[in-house]
Parts: sequence; C-alpha cells; structure tokens
Amino acid sequence: MAEIFASGGIVMWPLLGFSIIAIALIVERSIFWLRLNRRQRRVMQDILGTYQHSPGEVYVKLRQNLNLPMARILLEALSIENATPKQFHLGLMSAMQAELPQLRRFSTLFSTIISVSPLLGLLGTILGLIRSFGALRLGDISANTDAVTGGISEALVSTAAGLMVAIGTLLFANLFRGLYRRQMALIQEYGGQLEILHESHYEHLKQSQEAAYVSP
Repeated sequence: MAEIFASGGIVMWPLLGFSIIAIALIVERSIFWLRLNRRQRRVMQDILGTYQHSPGEVYVKLRQNLNLPMARILLEALSIENATPKQFHLGLMSAMQAELPQLRRFSTLFSTIISVSPLLGLLGTILGLIRSFGALRLGDISANTDAVTGGISEALVSTAAGLMVAIGTLLFANLFRGLYRRQMALIQEYGGQLEILHESHYEHLKQSQEAAYVSP
C-alpha cells in the first residue's frame, strides 16, 4: 500500500487529506441521522397528541427533546404569545429556516471534495505523463524504462485514487441528501398538523372569549 501511495506522486497527499476529512464527515453525519431517525417519529406523535388534548403540557415535552430539530421548530413557533394562525405559520417557517444549516451541515464541503478529487487525479495524470515523456530519449528508450514506467504508474494511480475518493464521497453525500429531503417532508407534515391544531385551539379560544364578553 505504501508503494502504491508513493507511486501516485505528490497529488496523493491532498487526496489522502480529502479522504480523511470525508471519512470524518461521513461518520459524524451518519451518527447524526441515525440518532435523529431512531426516535423522532415516536416523539413527535407524542407531542402532537399532547398538544391536541393538553396544550399547556406540550412545552415540557418539547423542552425535553430539544436535541431534535423538529422539537426546536415547534417550540419556537409555540413561543409566540396569542399568535393568529397566520402569525403562527410565519413563526413556523422562520424557525424552519433557522434549522436548515444544521440539517445541511457539511454539504458544501462534501461537494468540494467530490469536485476537486477527480481534478487532483487528472493533475496527477498530467504530471505522470510529463514525467514519462521527459524520460524518453530517441534511440535510447531502454535506458529510461524505469522512469517511463514510473511516470505511467503515477498517472494511473493518481487518477484511480482521485476517482475512488470522489465516488465514495458522492455515494454518502447522496444518501445524506436523501435523508435531508425526507426530514424536510416530515417537518412540513408535522408542521402542517400542528398548524391545524393551533388554528382549532385559536378558534375555540376566540369563541370562548366572545361568549364571555357577550354574556351578562
């Protein structure tokens, strides 16, 4: 392995750095999404059920689950006092936008690694070919066989390494992108359900206040 790495030339070092960064990010994002998907649906159904029957108790449950993005979004929207349905919707959308950076964390870095790694491999290919052609001497090719084959080896190894880093990172980046889209769909689903419940509570409270005002 060390010989293969050395034969790839100078571009193998940044590719090694990219691969280490990619592995670290993949591990972090995998843990994040695993923890999130393991308990989110159960917790959110419990929270919505609590809000439907006992609105005042939902704040305790939300604060107990602040490690879930959806819980933070709902708590932020419910914290608006005496909010009309329109105000509640705007608060929900604002809180949702604030959570997007956390859900899309490292996406730019993933894209950079996917884009740059093949280019580094191509650069290694060019450097290897330059080395091979520079070693060629007309009429004396046999004397420079090692230099020529070394340049070709550098070109092939660097290209393969760049593609391996890019492809491996791309597979996981697409997986995390799919999980992000699924999470956004769940946020819209739970957010919509909460808006319906909030509007129902708001109308009920409004009718109770009007009845109390009209009654002698």
